[in-house]
Amino acid sequence: MKVLVINAGSSSLKYQLIDMDGERLIAKGNCEISGMQKSRFTYKVGEEQKTVIDVKTDVPDHTAAFKMVIDALVYSENKVVQSPDEINAVGHRVVQGGSVFSQSVIVDNKVIEQISELAALAPLHNKANVTGILACIDVLGDKVPQVAVFDTAFHQTMPPKAYMFAIPYEYYEKYQVRRYGAHGTSHRFVANECARLMGRDISELKLVTCHIGNGASISAVDRGKCIDTSMGLTPVDGILMGTRSGSMDPSVLTYIAEQEHMTAEQVDEMCNKKSGFLGITGDSSDSRVVNDEAAAGRARSQLAIEMQHYQIIKYIGSYAAAMNGVDGIVFTAGIGENDPLLRRCVLENLSFLGVELDVEANSTEHIKKNTRITTDSSKVAAYVIPTNEELVIARDTVALVNGTL
Repeated sequence: MKVLVINAGSSSLKYQLIDMDGERLIAKGNCEISGMQKSRFTYKVGEEQKTVIDVKTDVPDHTAAFKMVIDALVYSENKVVQSPDEINAVGHRVVQGGSVFSQSVIVDNKVIEQISELAALAPLHNKANVTGILACIDVLGDKVPQVAVFDTAFHQTMPPKAYMFAIPYEYYEKYQVRRYGAHGTSHRFVANECARLMGRDISELKLVTCHIGNGASISAVDRGKCIDTSMGLTPVDGILMGTRSGSMDPSVLTYIAEQEHMTAEQVDEMCNKKSGFLGITGDSSDSRVVNDEAAAGRARSQLAIEMQHYQIIKYIGSYAAAMNGVDGIVFTAGIGENDPLLRRCVLENLSFLGVELDVEANSTEHIKKNTRITTDSSKVAAYVIPTNEELVIARDTVALVNGTL
């Protein structure tokens, strides 16, 4: 079965075509959507994912973007299928499933309506996700099965004591204000990969999974189920990120708003787009730049790095306490996979748990896919595991189409 995986954002449409007989990536790319301006379209094929199309063109909307994807896959000089009929199903990443969706589902009109109704909890993402689904139906028709895979679904196993906020209960009843988390597909993938690498059933393990990228979240996975996660109602909660503030005293916001005469929209923009690394350093949200500046002795960059490391350590420690132990720790996503300094600083401060870092294994030149970075005698195993959310989406799509999920 060939599955087309779609990640539709407000201004882009990322795609991968995967042959699920062997889980082989056939093609991938991205299409920018920028209305009247020229947009970039990329198309990569083969095992080495060689770029065969990289052009600037007019892409006014998601339907036009999806038509470009199909044209590249089916009709271009470097086509990888002979007919659109060879695309057996489409899996869509959907950010917010609220408390409505605890697992992936086959898309129908009711599902589209429910995803739209949840847009208030993720206005930029869910509206774009629905637009992507409708664009797919517009181009391929309604005979090709569509599946929605939700970022929040993995976190729906959290108990109320973890997902509720201590505010008047009526706001939960009226507006569904609670912790939802994010990156759930990534956390699910790396948790299962960690169990496989450890040679144990995930139902026996207590794991902490750290998805550390420009956006970052940490989850406690107890016997295969998420019991807590760092992101809250929205992705601004949790640890310091590229431009997001992470958790703070809410009075900080009301105080600044009063002093600066800021609107709620301006406060939201400050927390999401002007804080984190960018807010502390004043000039960069890129962890690589911040690390270089810190190494050169720039105090504010050093502070930003130290704050992030410290917060990750606190979350892992608190989740180990919540689960009454921890067997494995996973680092994934752009920073988690590529920053040996972060991993070393975090793990060396977890020696009280019995963590013993393997310094050589953790070094950049020795990191490969699915690498254990703790010693054989370490009481807690730590791994670097590249995430693969697209493969999870494709697997769920196949399972739903075949009726096995």
